[in-house]
Amino acid sequence: MLSDIEIAQGAEIWPIEKIAKQIGLKQDEWQPYGFDKAKVMLGPEHNQDALGKLILVTSINPTPAGEGKSTVTVGLGDALNAMNGKTMIALREPSLGPVMGLKGGATGGGYSQVVPMADINLHFTGDFHALTSAHNTLAALIDNSLYQGNPLNLDPRRILWKRALDVNDRALRHTTIGLGGATSGVPREDGFDITVASELMAILTLSANLMDMKHRIEQIVIGETYDRQPVTVKDLGVAGAITTLLKDAIHPNLVQTLAHTPTLIHGGPFANIAQGTNSIQATKTALRLSDYTVTEAGFGADLGGEKFLDFKTPLLGKTPDTIVIVATVRALKMHGGVDKADLKEPNVPALKQGLANLGQHIQSMGRYGVPLVVAINQFTDDTPEELATVKAYAESFDVPAYVADVWGQGGAGATELAQGVVAATQKPANFTPLYQPEDSAQSKLDAIAQTIYGADGVELSEKAEKQLKRYAMLGWDKLPIIMAKTQYSLSDDPNKLGAPKNFVIHVREFVPKLGAGFLVAMTGTILTMPGLPKHPAANDIDIDESGHITGLF
Repeated sequence: MLSDIEIAQGAEIWPIEKIAKQIGLKQDEWQPYGFDKAKVMLGPEHNQDALGKLILVTSINPTPAGEGKSTVTVGLGDALNAMNGKTMIALREPSLGPVMGLKGGATGGGYSQVVPMADINLHFTGDFHALTSAHNTLAALIDNSLYQGNPLNLDPRRILWKRALDVNDRALRHTTIGLGGATSGVPREDGFDITVASELMAILTLSANLMDMKHRIEQIVIGETYDRQPVTVKDLGVAGAITTLLKDAIHPNLVQTLAHTPTLIHGGPFANIAQGTNSIQATKTALRLSDYTVTEAGFGADLGGEKFLDFKTPLLGKTPDTIVIVATVRALKMHGGVDKADLKEPNVPALKQGLANLGQHIQSMGRYGVPLVVAINQFTDDTPEELATVKAYAESFDVPAYVADVWGQGGAGATELAQGVVAATQKPANFTPLYQPEDSAQSKLDAIAQTIYGADGVELSEKAEKQLKRYAMLGWDKLPIIMAKTQYSLSDDPNKLGAPKNFVIHVREFVPKLGAGFLVAMTGTILTMPGLPKHPAANDIDIDESGHITGLF
């Protein structure tokens, strides 16, 4: 059996010019980045009101290896494109954290991949490097202001802006800087976030254009003065410099699938610590250029799905026409109590025990008023009885379910799924958001926890309660809520699998991100700088003298 990278290396890749022409781009609306990649700068003459159908792909709570949500997204996009010839896919860019860590790449898998796979998973067009550089440039400018007499009266103990690196590195979570004497800066505690958790990443994915991005960057709160007044990038006077570093990164990246379906890949915020969706520009561009846009939201429906629907949708100006929930037999068996090492073994009783996790996601996504479809991502070890069990369970909610073998067959393995999705997009939708903008932060938290997670409510730490009171005085208390929560459980405890009951969500603190336009609620023990596993994926990656890469999944 060929590995993902071996399949990708053997693929026929069309010149990116052919893909650009296929979707009707004019020469001045795209810029090539080599043979098989391009940046897209869509002109204003394209009708912004003539948007195609939007299909949101999300999933149940995954195993640590993921459930193939991106693979299903690609396979579904290929199947739809084979049917109508005018489908596009919109995905997030992979982070080096998972690529070198636990999950591996994020370009799909098997015969449902986006190519060039190795380039996309590594440096791609340099967007993440630009974001990391911009983030750390701002950090350096903050410390320089402290060193040069501190004209903004910044309290070094209350600086919110950390440094960033796009690699899992637990040793950098907490650091001390400015050591070495009077010429080496002002000593203070600092730390690193992974780049995908940077507010600049969120801003990049939410900005309508370059000037909107600059305006958002100006509003970033970098810290507080000694008398507890917020200090912004605008106060520091460097928004223009930071925006300049991101002038190319703001444009979506055009690539293709193995079946040559045009794909936009742009932005990569994690859904467990950020909003978990690709950029507004990428999704909107695909909607303007195609009849069907297939996009995904990170991790499960409790994280990326909810954030897409309650936060991204109002900014996008378009609600999904269909929501696809990806489920796998192996993940449902894990939720039924099976050890990760035994997930390949048939176990219908455990599968039935774990189906409640799928049920919670069906109910939570169903309350938005958008037609649902369940995609059962087939693995080679799944038995017919197990697949039929999941299908029957989904259909007990009056939600159609389709088995998709997209890893092994590509779009051909998602034909029935694609037909079901098209049928779903033709049903009436009555999109209803979970909360209203004017609702209090506590009301928003309760709505998310009770409706999406099935929790009894939310418990705030003393610090979090004090923060909300202060945010009310500053006028920040009505901002949307982005939950930072484990992806493995509906609760904030990764060990509580299935569909737990009689639990509360514990919010330990809030992080204001005014440039992005939301408050991050930090729950449980979630971290914004992950660590590497005992056996990182990096241990299996190699390259030979001819530049041939192996082990990149």
